Amino acid sequence: MVDPSKNSNDDNQEVLGDEPRSILMSLISQLGRGTDLHRVTLPTFVLEPRSFLERITDFMSHIDILTNATEIEDPVLRFTEVVKYYLSGWHVKPKGVKKPYNPVLGEIFRCQWKLDDDSQAIFVSEQVSHHPPVSAFFFACPQHRIKINGDLCPKSKFLGNTVSTSFKGGSRIYLDKYYPDEVYEITYPNMYTRGILFGTMYLELGDFSTIRCPRLDLICEIEFKTKGYFYGTYNSLSAKIKTESTGESHYEISGKWSDQLYIRSAKSSSDSPKLLFDAINAMPATKIVPKEEEQEEWESRRLWSKVTAAIMNRDLDLATEEKTAIEESQRSQARDRQEESKNWHPQYFDSEEGHWSFRHQLSTDNSSDLFDQYRSIIFEKDNVERGNEISSTEPSQNQSV
Repeated sequence: MVDPSKNSNDDNQEVLGDEPRSILMSLISQLGRGTDLHRVTLPTFVLEPRSFLERITDFMSHIDILTNATEIEDPVLRFTEVVKYYLSGWHVKPKGVKKPYNPVLGEIFRCQWKLDDDSQAIFVSEQVSHHPPVSAFFFACPQHRIKINGDLCPKSKFLGNTVSTSFKGGSRIYLDKYYPDEVYEITYPNMYTRGILFGTMYLELGDFSTIRCPRLDLICEIEFKTKGYFYGTYNSLSAKIKTESTGESHYEISGKWSDQLYIRSAKSSSDSPKLLFDAINAMPATKIVPKEEEQEEWESRRLWSKVTAAIMNRDLDLATEEKTAIEESQRSQARDRQEESKNWHPQYFDSEEGHWSFRHQLSTDNSSDLFDQYRSIIFEKDNVERGNEISSTEPSQNQSV
């Protein structure tokens, strides 16, 4: 697997050779502007050798920031630490402009972390829908009373020399130490892949993202700034932390998500900015993933192992062949379900009020065995079945074709 490494502006750029560029141009010449790219099969040389389900764990790379937040009694400072945690997830990525594998229906990714204070965290993600593509995920660090539920539905469009990707859904961070309803609601910015037809390919984040905590009446509005043609710089952002009901500003954040971010008080113009997060020197936490031979058939690394091996060996023909086999298997299973009037029901998540949530919501008390309970639910073989195919002539609320 590719280990995420420290980022720089150059890490978000890639120069394609003549053959890869001609393949892309041939593919794109068949598309119209605004075309939804989810159903388009992309060539393997643009793929990052890991699934999108695993890529979500980039936002758990600095869990210590979130555990520190639970020790802060001042609500504004605690909110600020959650903002820092969110911003820390963007710099963790492999070098170049790559797209992770599109997960197949029922695919899962599971991992754990052991933190410096000997607490433990656990994560599971699952592809709960294929059309539209929805990836649901759950994270828990019981010793610190932290939970995260989320679902992301990426949608990519061809816009000429650029591909734009927007994300429906978001994540919800639960910090239950102070209030049982202290929930942080997070939305995500858009991504832009520039230069796919001519020039240097590079990846940008753009537009707006928000973090809200209704219980604390606080909001952070983040603008991810794209580089202008004659001015500006890559990977910059600005943000304001405010009381939502009054608009009163508390802090302003600026800098680069791939480099260093600074924070200053919005109430005193004489206060100099202080370092908030240093992406260059930050060390991502190491996730613990079962060996491939111990994983289930539809677990990400095992499922895509042949594609990944071929990409790492630069055998793009074999990678394409193995990737096609996985995609054709998914289409075949979808046809079988349709013929048998069966709907898909995910194994870990339920859909509620427009969100996907982990089905097994345990007590948030600080019991010593809570992590073991989560681990049993997520990892024990008897609990792992690749979804349930329910005979029905009517679509269920969890259906996916």
